[in-house]
Amino acid sequence: MSTPPPPVSAPGAAASGASASAPAAARGGARAAPHELAILLTLAAMQFTHIVDFMIMMPLGPQFMRLFEIDPQHFSFLVSAYTFAAAASGFFAAFRIDRYGRKRAILTMYGGFIVATALCGLAPTYPLLLVTRGLAGLFGGVVGALVITIVADVVPYARRARGTAMISAAFSLAAVMGVPLGLWFANHFSWRAPFLVLAAVSIGVGAIARRLLPALDAHVNRGPRLSPRAQMRAIFGVPNHLRAFAFMIALMLSVFTVVPFIAPYNVLNVGVTEPDLPTLYFAGGLTTLFTAQIIGFLADRYGKRRVFIALALASLVPIFVMTHLPRVPFAAAVAVSIVFFVFVPGRFGPAMALVTGSVEPRLRGSFMSFNASVQQLSSACAALVAGLIVGRAADGALTHYDWVGFIAMAATLIAIALSLRIHVIPDGSGKVE
Repeated sequence: MSTPPPPVSAPGAAASGASASAPAAARGGARAAPHELAILLTLAAMQFTHIVDFMIMMPLGPQFMRLFEIDPQHFSFLVSAYTFAAAASGFFAAFRIDRYGRKRAILTMYGGFIVATALCGLAPTYPLLLVTRGLAGLFGGVVGALVITIVADVVPYARRARGTAMISAAFSLAAVMGVPLGLWFANHFSWRAPFLVLAAVSIGVGAIARRLLPALDAHVNRGPRLSPRAQMRAIFGVPNHLRAFAFMIALMLSVFTVVPFIAPYNVLNVGVTEPDLPTLYFAGGLTTLFTAQIIGFLADRYGKRRVFIALALASLVPIFVMTHLPRVPFAAAVAVSIVFFVFVPGRFGPAMALVTGSVEPRLRGSFMSFNASVQQLSSACAALVAGLIVGRAADGALTHYDWVGFIAMAATLIAIALSLRIHVIPDGSGKVE
């Protein structure tokens, strides 16, 4: 690697406008420094809010289909509008994102996300909701990319799986607290309430981030600025980067063909009632809140690639069961949900650590923005493919969800094969796989 990792300053230094400078403890020590932990917790809170904004759409699927009188295909448009817009914004942001300090960039995009989320809650019709979901995706997708970029800037590769696991815990917390609370507000008030409450909470998170995040601007003056064509060449002209992107495409297909229809399938086919959906998500999310940290520890100790492959192979079983589940007692549906959430989203911690290690720090912001674009586009396509495959029987039950499961299982096997071909660039913080 031609350059060392970007330095990181303590929050106090950032507040004074100083460039980031790496703490000694972050250079490969076993434990994170206190201010590094504060940064990670702040980023996890930002990740939590924008993941809830995305996730809440899926369990609200039965309500949207009933209230707006739409079919599964039109519901999949609501899910994919966010991700297609996020893919587009991530692509265009990649050309400029490394020209700004990370703090300035993430606070700007997060502010736009807050406004867009509030507008979702105010949308009076299906077409306007579709538009505002796209607007939320324009900002939320870049926020997600910047969160992972800052983690990679702050945390050395030797500890990065644990750092990304803490961020990944935002997904679990969204399932444990965000989605159940959102459904509670939707069931007791209206579907608009979750978006309006989330926008209010995000204002508080943004204020904390403004105070605690360091400037992280040392990368801005590192080397000449690249033209858009040179930037594309620097990112897409490297075979290792292309393998990392292909890996993420397969991983997203293996998840987001299945996830958007978990709630409708459980309600319409398995027999779970809409009021019981929060419990389903709570049980799965609460378990993964703890298992994600264990997975991160194991990945740092035994290797990101090795742990990812083990989890991916194990995830084939819950993917198959989730997409073939007949009418069963509620306890059985909860058990399946728990196993699914542990193994399927659990793969993302070691996977993202592996991907962030495939690029030089000077290109990391652009690379991760392109990567976010690839992720969002892949998840949008996955949701659309699932929406085109899944149908409804005369009695209202969903059909062909089992076909979606087989597609997800095939994508998982492809992701395993691609993970073996990703080369990790040493960062001087410890051994590299």
